[in-house]
Amino acid sequence: MQRTTNEIRHANASLRRTDHTRTRAIAIADDRRQATMRLWLWLLPLLAFLMLALPDMARAQEPVSLDPLPSYLKTAAENNGELQAAFARWRAAVQKAPQASVMPDPELRFGYFIEPVETRTGPQRWRYGISQKFPWPGKLDDKEQIALHEADTLRAQAEGIKLALFRDVKSAFHEYAYLERAIAITRENEELLRYLEDVARARYAAGGTPYSDVLRTQMELDKLGERLRSLQDLRTPLAARLNAAMGRATDEPVQVPDAVPVMEISMDDGTLRTALKENNPALHGYDAQAEKAKSAASLAERNYFPDVTLGLESIYTDRPRGGGNTVNKGDDPLIATVGINLPIWRSARDAAVTESKEMLLAAHRGRQGKQDVLLADLELALFRYRDAGRRIELYKDTLLPRAEQAIEVSLQAYQSGKASFNDITEAQKSYLELHLAYARALTDQAQRIADMEALTGGEIPCKYHGSVMTKHSLPESELKTTIQ
Repeated sequence: MQRTTNEIRHANASLRRTDHTRTRAIAIADDRRQATMRLWLWLLPLLAFLMLALPDMARAQEPVSLDPLPSYLKTAAENNGELQAAFARWRAAVQKAPQASVMPDPELRFGYFIEPVETRTGPQRWRYGISQKFPWPGKLDDKEQIALHEADTLRAQAEGIKLALFRDVKSAFHEYAYLERAIAITRENEELLRYLEDVARARYAAGGTPYSDVLRTQMELDKLGERLRSLQDLRTPLAARLNAAMGRATDEPVQVPDAVPVMEISMDDGTLRTALKENNPALHGYDAQAEKAKSAASLAERNYFPDVTLGLESIYTDRPRGGGNTVNKGDDPLIATVGINLPIWRSARDAAVTESKEMLLAAHRGRQGKQDVLLADLELALFRYRDAGRRIELYKDTLLPRAEQAIEVSLQAYQSGKASFNDITEAQKSYLELHLAYARALTDQAQRIADMEALTGGEIPCKYHGSVMTKHSLPESELKTTIQ
């Protein structure tokens, strides 16, 4: 009987231990299921956050405009002090042409006889006359052409300043647009890292990840915060640069477009080279110098011939002192005069002719040298434009889609335990860095077109193919997600 009782006790104890083990196993399984559910509760919003917050680089967008860039260019043309001074110098030089083409002023002469000259008709008291100098035919025309060609040189300089100003405005405008986009990208990355920090903290509290994941995320946040502050501080000098070009106060607010388009020029290389040779203001300046040298050579050759001076003179004659019946008594004589200068110092005129020929040669050689340099600059600008286009295509068609796929794969691997938390952050950081590089390539392309426009002397027709620099904000629902 005692043995039976003991066996029953042992059986009951064994059953209790079995029940306890079973209950504990069930509790552990429940904890694991709850941990898995909590993990999915974090991963699903994270996945939605990544897919919605990341800009879709490869998606084509509608063409956009570059407002308010046209109004900025107009403001710069009207207000820039250096440009206004250049055109004022040109207008002043134009006024030299009427001064050079007018006849010399007539000369009025008067002479008084200290000792009157006694003549039969009476004593001569004083003489007076007027004369006009007539330059050799063609001299005044040459002088006028010299003045006009000098004005043309100054106008070419003013046009060059205008093109350089427009290039600077466009370059600063696109750089400021890139800066704003870079700030937006950095802020989005910062918000995502804060979200990932919360995820890391929650998993660490549940024992699913080491604390190093939290520290690593915080380090990335610190570096990103410093980068964001640096970008924000860069706004002031870039805005001051753009406002200075427009002749405005440096603290004036600056607006940039919502998007910067992918720009494709509609002119081939040969047309661009021809446009440079025909329209570049620096080359126009050399052409004006050559024409001025030709006119100066013509004037120097005409200086071998004398100028003619024609005049009329008269002498005041008093009545004779003795009276009498003298014929023509007291009548004033009238004298017609003619005079020429004698160009006998030929060495000076020879030197003037040689000088003009050398100036003509210098203008031709200078133009050719300048044209070679400008064509080389155009080739470099074309290379940089095409290089930016290649980078745009590479990012849009290859790197960005792959980076997006890498994020999705990292999330799936993280859920199955085959990837670390650091893999997700690295994939996201790589994607946003590529987005920033893509925005840089767009900006470089637009700035290189501005360089080519300054070289070719005018606007280059472009086709807009949309943009990936569109400003956007993260979904409010994802930004407000908090740990429950």
